Amino acid sequence: MVRFLPMYQSIRSLRRFPVGMAFCFLLLCLTAVRAQEESYPEHPDSIKKAGIPQGKVEGPFPWESKIYPGTQRNYYLYVPSQYSPSKPACVFVVLDGLGRANEWKLPVVMDNLIASGEMPVTIGIFIEPGVVPAANENAQPRFNRSFEFDGLGDRLAKFLELEMLPHVSKSYALSTDPNDRAIGGASSGAIGAFNVAWERPDLFRRVLSTIGTYVGLRGGDELSTLVRKTEPKPLRIFLQDGDHDLNIYAGDWWVANLQMLSALQYAGYEVEHVWGKGGHNGKQGAAIMPDALRWLWKGHPNPIRPSMPAQARINILLPDQPWELVSQGHQFSDGPAVGPEGEVYFVDVPSNQIFVARDQNGKPDVQIFAKDAGGTSGLMFGPDKKLYACEYNRKRIVRYSMDGTLEVLAENSPCNDLVVYQGGLFYTDPSTKRIFHVGFDGAKKEVDSGISLGNGLIVSPDQTLLHVADSDGRFTYSFQIQSDGSLRYKQEYGYLHTPDATTRSAADGMTMDMNGHLYVATSLGIQILDQPGRVNQILAKPQNAFLSNIAFGGPERDLLYATCGDKVFRRKVNAKGSVSWEKPTKPPKPGL
Repeated sequence: MVRFLPMYQSIRSLRRFPVGMAFCFLLLCLTAVRAQEESYPEHPDSIKKAGIPQGKVEGPFPWESKIYPGTQRNYYLYVPSQYSPSKPACVFVVLDGLGRANEWKLPVVMDNLIASGEMPVTIGIFIEPGVVPAANENAQPRFNRSFEFDGLGDRLAKFLELEMLPHVSKSYALSTDPNDRAIGGASSGAIGAFNVAWERPDLFRRVLSTIGTYVGLRGGDELSTLVRKTEPKPLRIFLQDGDHDLNIYAGDWWVANLQMLSALQYAGYEVEHVWGKGGHNGKQGAAIMPDALRWLWKGHPNPIRPSMPAQARINILLPDQPWELVSQGHQFSDGPAVGPEGEVYFVDVPSNQIFVARDQNGKPDVQIFAKDAGGTSGLMFGPDKKLYACEYNRKRIVRYSMDGTLEVLAENSPCNDLVVYQGGLFYTDPSTKRIFHVGFDGAKKEVDSGISLGNGLIVSPDQTLLHVADSDGRFTYSFQIQSDGSLRYKQEYGYLHTPDATTRSAADGMTMDMNGHLYVATSLGIQILDQPGRVNQILAKPQNAFLSNIAFGGPERDLLYATCGDKVFRRKVNAKGSVSWEKPTKPPKPGL
């Protein structure tokens, strides 16, 4: 009410007027206020200047997409006069085509900033959303704008990566360095631009967002939460919005932009913002465009680097400790397990081999431990210092002495993964949706059934709780372990984030640290849950491949190992792994 107080004082006097007249007066007052709010001076760098070389705008060019089947669209190109085929140009993709670019006066702004050296030589690619033409004259086309821009996931990024950028590159030399690429849009185009860079920072690292639609149209309201939880990415983001933006069934645009800014600041991103009084239009965006682009490209060509989260409740990240390659050239790596000296064993499932990685002068040295391993997928040491293995192809559980001697523990046991603790071991059999307990004497019993696709499993540091991953769902299951190895109090307990296109988490291997935090390998990365079952942090996958399993290793158990596709990686973290084959340890009481 503060900004309307003078008007409110005037309205009080309207009681002596007829209702209709008072209402009309109120509308006139509101219109006048809104008009004043929406008045912005034209930026000097949005005006053509004498002597400044002018680029050319080419198009429209039609495009029919395969990633968005049946869609047709136009795109346009801005090519600065300074462009030379001998030097690949930077790229600025603008969603919503030439109409948005002209609203922002981009051809003139880019002419001026490129000429002044405040923006590199940049080719603009202005892309319209797709439309599936109407089937007949009595039908409507299918308008793909919301589907393409408002939805999460990497489909729009793939459209740019596999279709538009390669196509434009046939005519113009474009840089492939993500540091040389920016993407921007307004409204749905803004969230579309942000999501492209969020999903694929290896493609774009500079984001321009005006009146961004970070609301519940197609799941965009979850983005600010993911920003808070996910390991920071190398992005620079500019936000603009006005406090009279939309407030409708999908959410409040103004509040959503404030939440996005707060999330980016919480996670430590390099972010700038300009807030105004305007509504859902491009007026302020156009007025600030030169300054926004100037900030977006500042310091170029110095690379944009990921930040460190400043306030995370659980933060295991350490500065300058990225993923390090341990081993490569495998067909499918899986089953990491820490040994007595901190060495880590893992398997290559298709080649039927078990490997061991030991440190030699601070570097991993990888050797074959066992051949003809029967399709082993899960490994873990036991309190007897023997390595237990799931031989899935042979449907049995075996254990290895350190000299390689093999002993069969349980036959007729189609085992996918296992966890060994002081009271024996548990294993999952996803083919029958069952979990079994096996004693160290080989005695076996079924202890649960019904999990859709039970996969990885782990016990808590105090060895009283069993956690089980369900690859088909978005929950991990929790059980209380009884003294005889039976399970009680089954609960869908840990809540995981899933990709936009599915409710399937692809949860696989799991591990725990001494604080009782649960680490789950999922399609979104390594999701770290606190004891109450809430994801606090998501670590990036070491490469764009299937993340099968994780384990703590190293002499101090502060190296997090990950088996991911054809490679094995590790990184030093601010946590110490719990080892279930040691004596139980009580974790600290969690914050609730």
